Amino acid sequence: MHLYKYKYKDTGVKVVNSNNMTPKEIVEYLDKYVIGQANAKRVIAIALRNRWRRMQLDSTMAQEVTPKNILMIGSTGVGKTEIARRLAKMMGMPFIKVEASKYTEVGFVGRDVESMVRDLALEALSIAKKEASEANKDKIEAYVENKIIEKLLPPLPQGATEAKQADYDRLFAKKQEQLANGELDDLKVEIEVSGKSIDVSSAGNVPPEMAEVQESIIQVIGGMNKKKKKQVSVKEAKKLLEFEAQKELFNEEELKQVAMQKAQSGGIIFIDEIDKVAVSANSNSRQDPSKEGVQRDLLPIVEGSSVKTKIGQLDTDHILFIAAGAFHLSKPSDLIPELQGRFPLRVELDSLTQETLYRILTEPENSLVKQYVALLGVEDLELNFEEEALRAIAKYSAIANEKTEDIGARRLHTVMERLLEDISFEADTLSGEVEIKKELVDQKLGELVQSEDTTRYIL
Repeated sequence: MHLYKYKYKDTGVKVVNSNNMTPKEIVEYLDKYVIGQANAKRVIAIALRNRWRRMQLDSTMAQEVTPKNILMIGSTGVGKTEIARRLAKMMGMPFIKVEASKYTEVGFVGRDVESMVRDLALEALSIAKKEASEANKDKIEAYVENKIIEKLLPPLPQGATEAKQADYDRLFAKKQEQLANGELDDLKVEIEVSGKSIDVSSAGNVPPEMAEVQESIIQVIGGMNKKKKKQVSVKEAKKLLEFEAQKELFNEEELKQVAMQKAQSGGIIFIDEIDKVAVSANSNSRQDPSKEGVQRDLLPIVEGSSVKTKIGQLDTDHILFIAAGAFHLSKPSDLIPELQGRFPLRVELDSLTQETLYRILTEPENSLVKQYVALLGVEDLELNFEEEALRAIAKYSAIANEKTEDIGARRLHTVMERLLEDISFEADTLSGEVEIKKELVDQKLGELVQSEDTTRYIL
């Protein structure tokens, strides 16, 4: 009998530098989290590598090389969104994921499609600020340290004797050491901080011109630029002054230029649920403002246009667009022809077999089994799964997908919750090891799966 054991251990967040990863390295990274779908991974890996290749060309040729946008087609739960999530964590460049169904045609109430480009610009600015903070970490720490110690130990007046200056320097050094060790964290200090700014542009459906007017009015009425005195603990002051240090040390315009370069040259927009804006020929909803009109509005952005954002006019010519959809009720050919042409690379994702579901349960670094072991490990309960039990879970999940709607790997969540419901409820009264055997899986899931009605409503 083989037991599947996993001891949870927090290994920390692994930061991956994807700027010059080869296609093989990108696929290898995705393999840790997404099982199968080799074709989709290869296409995306090549597209990402081509971004890096383009950046190595001279400016004239680089302008001519445009990204080949990708359309991913596959049933729900086969890994389309998971690939996007992992790309977002892997990418060092601006990456956003949006839902096509949330947008409406220009002129109707709702979010216009240009807001996705504005969101990308804000993400690029956030990355630029984060990189600048990392590069100037020592300067920021020194700024915060000096501001706090000056409040605790006011500077000497001009003309102080050398002896007093020497005493002051000795006390200053002692305070520095105490601050670094956290001994002063509970003391109260009075600091000056800028008033909170209200970012109206992040609302998404506010036109840039109106956002600028609103920000100007808020500044005049609310006095956003005025500094306010605040009584806080030293621990809180460190965080507040860190933000003030960034405003003092960084040039906002330079950060915007860096963000603009990142967004235009390496930005990626992942448009999920693209099938929800496709309109079949037999449909009566052709006038739906959230469908065909959205497709028409997407055309110029995907093809290449200039959008006004918080960081300036952003050209979308070299932004990579990856669209994904299940296309259960429609087909890719139901998209308007012009939009189909903007996504020349098409990838069909495979449906999940029983063997694939078993691999999803056991192989990924964040597999479902490992998650449940970690969760119940908090209660000092050690879950051990027999391999036969895991095979049975995969089998029942595959049968449930066949008998009802195929929801892919998401079926595993439902099945695992049903299987471990009693153990999870009684976890505080149990202790030691709990073995999940095939007999328990058959008992909990066998009858449910046999009846199509119970499968439809319970699993």
